[in-house]
Amino acid sequence: MKKYFTKKSIISLAIVVLLVVPMVVGAQNSLGLDKITNTGLGEAGLQPAVIQIINVLLGFLATIAIVIVLLGGFKWMTAGGNEDKVGEAKKLLGAGVIGLVIILAAYAITVFVIEQLYNATTL
Repeated sequence: MKKYFTKKSIISLAIVVLLVVPMVVGAQNSLGLDKITNTGLGEAGLQPAVIQIINVLLGFLATIAIVIVLLGGFKWMTAGGNEDKVGEAKKLLGAGVIGLVIILAAYAITVFVIEQLYNATTL
């Protein structure tokens, strides 16, 4: 069985992810939940902590999915017409795109649920 990831490539990927995730997370909004922080409870409440955790997790997962798409594109470009390698690349691209769709759906569901909870608990 071929080894696709060497120790050096895994370490390099981990370093890139650790450098990129803070930028991705910083670029996201607050999931539409900035209203919750205006309740007068202060910044040490549970809601902002949960929002921050969700932002970090979704940002990390999105980064991984984008890396998978990029890896699939690279494999396809370097396949040299080999149908087996092209098939592997298509599988990676498909998995990355499906992952991004799932992440976006999770984001949308999270925003909807939290906004509904906020609207239901405020007058």
